[in-house]
Amino acid sequence: MTWALTPPMGWNSWDCYGTTVTEAEVLANARFMAERLLPHGWDTVVVDIDWSDPDARPHGYTQDADLVLDGNGYPQPAPGRFPSAAGGRGFADLAAQVHAMGLRFGVHVLRGIPRRAVAARLPVAGADSAPSGGPVTTADIADTSSTCAWNGHMYGLDHAHPAAQTWLDGLVAQLASWGVDLVKVDDMLAPFHADAVTAWSRAIERSGRQIVLSLSPGTALSTAHLPVLRAHAQMWRVCDDLWDRWEDVHANFARLARWAPFQQPGGWADADMLPLGRIGIRAERGEDRASRLTPDEQRTLLTLWVMARSPLMMGGDLPTSDAATVALLTTPAVGHVLRTATDGRELVREPADDGEVVVWSARCATGATRYVAVFWTGTGTRTQRLPLSGLVGDAAAVRGWTVRDLWSGDPLPPPEPTAEPGGRLTLDVPSHGVRWVALDPVGPDAPG
Repeated sequence: MTWALTPPMGWNSWDCYGTTVTEAEVLANARFMAERLLPHGWDTVVVDIDWSDPDARPHGYTQDADLVLDGNGYPQPAPGRFPSAAGGRGFADLAAQVHAMGLRFGVHVLRGIPRRAVAARLPVAGADSAPSGGPVTTADIADTSSTCAWNGHMYGLDHAHPAAQTWLDGLVAQLASWGVDLVKVDDMLAPFHADAVTAWSRAIERSGRQIVLSLSPGTALSTAHLPVLRAHAQMWRVCDDLWDRWEDVHANFARLARWAPFQQPGGWADADMLPLGRIGIRAERGEDRASRLTPDEQRTLLTLWVMARSPLMMGGDLPTSDAATVALLTTPAVGHVLRTATDGRELVREPADDGEVVVWSARCATGATRYVAVFWTGTGTRTQRLPLSGLVGDAAAVRGWTVRDLWSGDPLPPPEPTAEPGGRLTLDVPSHGVRWVALDPVGPDAPG
């Protein structure tokens, strides 16, 4: 792929506004991102699900929603929530405002075709005539046996019918005409709809616009699907929706260890959004709140996502999130390591007392610096002693290394001499927390 060469970084409306986000709220988050986060690599604003539902509500989906559709059955932004969409403008004006801030614009779309469009039997523009000689309609291209288990708005497309691709090509052409840079297509991976993945990729290619294709959700996603994913998408979820619960974060250690070896430019396993800052304002789950993850758990989440090179999509409302959250997101190492690291992988995962010690490493792709993250999933602070050879390898351990803390930026004591090559690194790791360090070589390969 020639785009999404590094994992995308941005904001998504789901964790704070669920199905109900408005144009004013999108723009408020875009302005905050442009002013505070863009210098650190955050550059994408995504409007999540049900932007075409004029009666969207918190804590679920509207039964038999009266979605706003055009004459082709394509979803349109509800003008009551997105005033600039009035008169058939769609998201063109909103996307233009986001682009003017130096940002990218994304939207959520559900797999398939709206049930209301199928019921209306709308003609499929550009399709060949039906065998009867009449026009092919939206009812002809729907697979009414293929439905989403958690949202009743859509039927699947019958991809064996050539007009299904014609209809989808038109939908994506409309998104491209609005200036959409990323489309998150939901209900694609659980179960895995290879035909829909391929059809979306084909439609994006035909649109002539480089639109990042993000696929959801990733419940029990197998690496056996990797050939299809790499050939047709740039992002794919590897878990179900992740919320501000330690058990959700902890479960992604195993998933990311499985997927990290496959990360490459243009194709990124996605550990889901960051439920940080102020979330739940009008969301699907929970009430208006600050993230319930502790500060140490939040650093663990961000460090693990970065070391595994997952895309980063902030879920909290940026303008009303606390300063500590903004400081986490703008820590220089977050964007730098995400963009420049390679070979992120789990080195160690061992039970200890009431938890696990988990160690990850990565290399800087543009130099000799090594990145190391030491996680502790149990209670209390744990003093962890790590042979340097177990972090950088036996041959590299014998050279000199300096150590710096990536969260604080502060220098740390060098490895202590031992009988082991290169000595030993000792770190105090808090409960559910992480120590994230850079190992810089001493000598001609030292970072400039």
